[in-house]
Amino acid sequence: MTKRPIFASLLLLSSALVAPAALAQAVGSEPAADAPPVATDAPAPTDAPAPDEVPAEEEADISIPGGADAEIVVTGRYTPNIVRATPEVVSVLSSADIARTGEGDIAGSLQRVTGLSVVGGGFVYVRGLGDRYSLALLNGSPLPSPEPLKRVVPLDIFPSNVIDSTLVQKSYSANFPGEFGGGVINLTTKSIPRESFLTLSGGIGWDSETTNQLGYTYYGSDTDWTGFDDGTRDVPPLLKAAFASGKPILEGADFTQGDLEAIQMELVNAETTLLQQNNNIPVNWSAGLTGGLNIPLADGELGIIATAGISNKWRTRDTLQQTSLNQDLSGDPQTSYNRVITDNRVVVNGLLGFGLELGDHKFRWTNLYIRDTLKQSRLGLGTDRNQSERDILKQDTAWYERQLINTQLVAELDFDRLQVDLRGAYANSQREAPYERGFTYVRTNLPTTQDPTGDKFVNDLGGNRGDATIAFSDLNEDLWSGGVDLSYELAPQITATVGYAYTDTSRTAVRRAFQFRAPGLPVAVQQLRPDFLLSDASIQLYDIALVETSAQDGTAAFDAGLTTHAGYAQLQAEIVSGMNVNVGVRYEDGKQTVVPIDLFGTGGSAIAQTNLKNDYWLPAVTLTWEVAPDMQVRMNASNTIARPQFRELIAQIYQDPESNRQFRGNPSLTDSELWNAELRYEWYFAKDQRLTAAGFFKKIENPIEAYTSLSTDSVANTSFANAPKALLYGGEIEVQKYFALDTLSDSTFWASRRLVLIGNYTFTKSEIQVGAGDTTVINGVVQDARNFFFDGAPLTGQSDHLINFQIGLEDQDKLSQQTILVTYASPRVTSRGPSGQPDIREKPGISVDFVARQGINLLNKEIELKFEARNLTGRKYQEVQESGDNRIFLNRYKLGRTFSLSASLKF
Repeated sequence: MTKRPIFASLLLLSSALVAPAALAQAVGSEPAADAPPVATDAPAPTDAPAPDEVPAEEEADISIPGGADAEIVVTGRYTPNIVRATPEVVSVLSSADIARTGEGDIAGSLQRVTGLSVVGGGFVYVRGLGDRYSLALLNGSPLPSPEPLKRVVPLDIFPSNVIDSTLVQKSYSANFPGEFGGGVINLTTKSIPRESFLTLSGGIGWDSETTNQLGYTYYGSDTDWTGFDDGTRDVPPLLKAAFASGKPILEGADFTQGDLEAIQMELVNAETTLLQQNNNIPVNWSAGLTGGLNIPLADGELGIIATAGISNKWRTRDTLQQTSLNQDLSGDPQTSYNRVITDNRVVVNGLLGFGLELGDHKFRWTNLYIRDTLKQSRLGLGTDRNQSERDILKQDTAWYERQLINTQLVAELDFDRLQVDLRGAYANSQREAPYERGFTYVRTNLPTTQDPTGDKFVNDLGGNRGDATIAFSDLNEDLWSGGVDLSYELAPQITATVGYAYTDTSRTAVRRAFQFRAPGLPVAVQQLRPDFLLSDASIQLYDIALVETSAQDGTAAFDAGLTTHAGYAQLQAEIVSGMNVNVGVRYEDGKQTVVPIDLFGTGGSAIAQTNLKNDYWLPAVTLTWEVAPDMQVRMNASNTIARPQFRELIAQIYQDPESNRQFRGNPSLTDSELWNAELRYEWYFAKDQRLTAAGFFKKIENPIEAYTSLSTDSVANTSFANAPKALLYGGEIEVQKYFALDTLSDSTFWASRRLVLIGNYTFTKSEIQVGAGDTTVINGVVQDARNFFFDGAPLTGQSDHLINFQIGLEDQDKLSQQTILVTYASPRVTSRGPSGQPDIREKPGISVDFVARQGINLLNKEIELKFEARNLTGRKYQEVQESGDNRIFLNRYKLGRTFSLSASLKF
């Protein structure tokens, strides 16, 4: 088969919504082996059955901490369902739920939650609202992002083995940060183990579009397979000194041609430029080690947990990428490329946690390290009507390092009726992209003595027949956060909470870009492959120059910062029998800045600065009414905000390796303000089983939307603008039901097995509102908003329909699960179309997965085997513009079917 061209306190779900063991017991299952003991000295939920309906052994009290800033104290009697017990609208993925999906990262597991979808490599959309409207927390503390384009962290960098449980809260409460448009996602890392243990794991995987198929790669360094470069890609000394000089690197008063040639000859050449065809791309593999230690103390216990893991995966995409200049998309595309992209992604992770329980007090210190490295090779062949429709060959090699380090300290102090939560955290994220190299060759009919036909690809280095570029970029972000919460039980059914939270985020990003130029380069030299074209001999013989282009389109570097101070007050009470209210208000002050850095001492930048300083009062109320012993109705109303993300504010070109598209920010963006309302019905008809239905509505002022424009060379560039207004509304339904199978047969095989049915459906509709007189500001210029937005168009990222369905068999006495998982998302807009063209839409389609888990005991050792089969429907990825019968594919490729087998051994 020819498929490709062949060329050369929600603080810790134990300190912020629910301890893992409390969660396990709340849903009526046995606590996990590594879960802490359940506290039994706090108030219990109000929606439990009447005293005569609860066995004596279940008349325990529990405490459900909740929210980023405080513990939600649920008063009343014990109920065996944590989702029901909380005073807000939540979904909880326990470690068992995560394991059932079989996903290797948390983003994959979250797409099974009602109303959630995952877009663009790990960014979670809640009820159709983009990732900027969602808040991601780790053990209740905010996280920095290693993504240049985002301030939110991509959740696909969190391996499942370091996360114990995940909570999604969709209704706002005042103890959360104000940036809560769609919801909050709190990841809880593993906690104090109940007993000491050691687990080894490993696995291999196969991708039908990648494994043992044709792909492309380049050498790089000896240690690339680990995700760590061995120093090959370090910035060479001469270039580092030139960076520090504060001068643009080009020939003139500061650098001679000799200086530039010396800098070029220090650059690593063949190892980073020579693309190699590989007809047998390797298999995917992973390995991990997790251990826990429990040390009993006189008045408590000390727990230590550590985990380390590595995964190495390959993915090849045979893409079609097109653009058009015509509003109706008629005629041949302006550009059309078939491009093969091979990614080698290595994720290394480690977690070290300490937990101390002394009497009623708990202390926790958690340290997390994640390194996500992408080695990418791209080779494309296509046409550009700007280039007289001649064949154009594009080659790119890149190395992207993303790294997250997080350390957190939490104290939960219990003084009977007074609860005190203290927390502090520091997180650092980095992204380095050294040696981003690109080469463009153009087919020419110019004859040479060696080739009279002249039918060759040439690169004249910066003329009108090709070019060569290199870039070095670096991003560093630091995030300090802290807070204190005080909860006091005023009366048996009334608890008041006050709290303060602080965050300080600072980001610096630098991108130094260069072009190699050589006027009058002989045609025979133009035909050389990239490493020969830029060899030391070529540089010296033909006076190849290095010209810095860093600030030609935007700014080369910027500083960004966001500082918030917030205080809140919240009251949770049973106002009458069976009716509870959680009401609060938050005051939040935020100052956000994005400032271009004057790297070259020119006295300033033409790029506008951003200085947003706003404060908000954000009220929230949720009313929960128990209409029957097993039914309740919730009503929620709130005001929230959404701030622009750093990268959306800075006018600096950024190449996204996932979409192969360029992005550029808009420094004139402003905050979005949201009004939210929800009505929800919940029926808990049996243990661990439920039916829920909800309707929701959001009104958004100044929503931030992505739009696309075409540059003079027909490259699709995406930027951002505030639309005037938008509405979003919809509904969702979820059901979870188990059927015992012991009646099917007298066989012992069926005696402890049950059928699992879990399904949810979300309908969402949104519309941008824009009319005559509405304006938007682009890079300081006020423009007619109708030039960028269509009235009634949907918000970017919003699918009208989301469906998730799971059907499986599981054994209740031992580990044995077989699950089929079906996911469907209807088409969604990824960006507004350029120059009045139709919007760009992604068509996710339907995906079917199968996961089987089986536990066995061998030589008195516990072994878990897992088999996964993903994307059994073989769906494609499609980003497309459509006008009548005319169609332009901005990005289209097959998503491979993947199969993997893994095992873990517990000592």
